[in-house]
Amino acid sequence: MRLRQIALVARELERSVEDLCDVLGVDVAYNDPNMVVFGLVNAVMPVGDTFLEVVSPAQEGTTAGRHLERRGGDGGYMLVLQTGDLRRERERIEKLGVRVVWEIETGGAKVIHLHPRDIGSSLVSFDQMSEWDAWEWAGPDWRSKVRRDSTTGIVAAELQSEDPERCAARWSEVLGVPRRGFEIPLDEGTLRFVEVADGRGEGLGGVDVAVAGASGVLKRAHDRGLPVDGSCITLCGTRFRLV
Repeated sequence: MRLRQIALVARELERSVEDLCDVLGVDVAYNDPNMVVFGLVNAVMPVGDTFLEVVSPAQEGTTAGRHLERRGGDGGYMLVLQTGDLRRERERIEKLGVRVVWEIETGGAKVIHLHPRDIGSSLVSFDQMSEWDAWEWAGPDWRSKVRRDSTTGIVAAELQSEDPERCAARWSEVLGVPRRGFEIPLDEGTLRFVEVADGRGEGLGGVDVAVAGASGVLKRAHDRGLPVDGSCITLCGTRFRLV
């Protein structure tokens, strides 16, 4: 299992995507027309062979819109974990009483979304692709949009909770992956559990990204007037830590 994509939610899609692309040095590969099913518009950006997505409500009454209201603005929305055996994952979560809130099977992908109340902190998707290196949600030409001169990959996600130890234990159980204290090391990527410290409640609060040159990323963030604290930049209401 690996951390393959992180979805953020924003009130203003265009502005948030501009910030992410400029600061992190990434390009948009795809705007998925099928997001209309959820009442959303989106943009997907490859970061090496991992992906950032921003979604934004295009109508009233969406789950993403309620998420914006609940957490007081833009921020982390969903973790997408890639698995090689979705049947195995589903059998395990059903035994644990975790509800599936949405599922789909296309020609190249099988997906289930887990109910956030049954796992804690964030909406989670388990995705199985027809090929391990494929990623249907980024469009047919995403490889041509990969840049490695600035940000080279998503390496960790930070989940905040009122009880991070309990949350980490539950995630370990649901994912079927042993935890190490407050972290769950996946085959690729790490999940880190921390206490709520920003007053926004539980949720996906941070992302660690590997960078080829931190100084350039930090300068671009400063130039755009974005909050910078050491090696951490706030983009789309989310803490991006440069590693």
